[in-house]
Amino acid sequence: MDPLAGRVVAITGASAGIGLALARLLVARGAHVAAFARRGDRLDDLVADTAHRQLPGRVLPVVGDVTEPADVQALVDRTIATFGRLDVMVCNAGIGYHASLDDTPPPVSRRMMDVNVHGTILAAQAALVVMRRQGTGHIIAVSSIVARRGIEGSSVYAASKAAQLAFIESLRAEFLGTGLRASVVLPVSTTTEFHDAIARDYGQVVRGHGPRQSAETVAAAIAACIVRPRAEVYPYRWSRLLGIVSAIAPGPADRLVRRFRRSSSDRHAAADS
Repeated sequence: MDPLAGRVVAITGASAGIGLALARLLVARGAHVAAFARRGDRLDDLVADTAHRQLPGRVLPVVGDVTEPADVQALVDRTIATFGRLDVMVCNAGIGYHASLDDTPPPVSRRMMDVNVHGTILAAQAALVVMRRQGTGHIIAVSSIVARRGIEGSSVYAASKAAQLAFIESLRAEFLGTGLRASVVLPVSTTTEFHDAIARDYGQVVRGHGPRQSAETVAAAIAACIVRPRAEVYPYRWSRLLGIVSAIAPGPADRLVRRFRRSSSDRHAAADS
C-alpha cells in the first residue's frame, strides 16, 4: 500500500502552481486533500478532474484567503468535519514582487509579508491546535532558496521567505520529543503561474537567469517529505551549496548570485519592445 494512502493533507494556495501539482499527486496516491485558495472555480476544476480520473483520494475544496484568520480556521474545521483528522498542513500560498527596494511600494511590501509570513503562521497555528490534540502532525512551509541567500531585486520577497525558514526552525526546536514535525521546502525558480500573477497584479514582467524546475518536481519532493519527514527539502539538490557558500564566504557569494538576479519592467513597456 502507498504510504500516502489515507493521509489527510491541507494545502494553502492549492489552485495553481506547486499547490495544485501537490494536490493532484497526493490524491492520485490515495491521500485526502483539503484544497484551500481564493479561486473557487479552480478548486472546482480540481475536484472535477480527480472525479473524472477516478483517483483513490478525495478533494475537499475550501475557498478563502490565507490572511483571514476566520477563513484559515474554517479550512481546519471543515477538514476535521470531513475526514476526522489532519495529518499535514502545507503552507504554500505565496506572492512575489521583484524590484529594487526603493522601487517597492510600501503597500506591496505589507501585502507580501501578510500573505507569505502571516499566512504561514495562521495556517500553522490553526493546524497545531488539532495536531497537539492528536499527538501527531506535520507542518510544511514552502519557502524559497532565496531564504538562504537573497538575490538582487528580491529584497522584500527574500525577507518574507527567510521569515518562513526561521519560523520552521523555531517550530522544530519546539516540537523536539513530541510526535509533531516541521519542515521547510526551498525550491529554486519554479515554472508556475507565479510570474504571471506578478504581471497580473502589479504589471511587472520579470526576467531572470539560473536553474529552474517544474511544479511537479517540487510536489514530488514535498510528497517524499510527508512520507519521511526532513528538516529541509531542496528539490534542486545543488541549491543547498548556495547557502553553504553564503555562510562561509559571503563576499564571493554576493558576486556569485548576481548571475541569478531578477529584473522587471512595466508590462506595457515590455509589450512594446
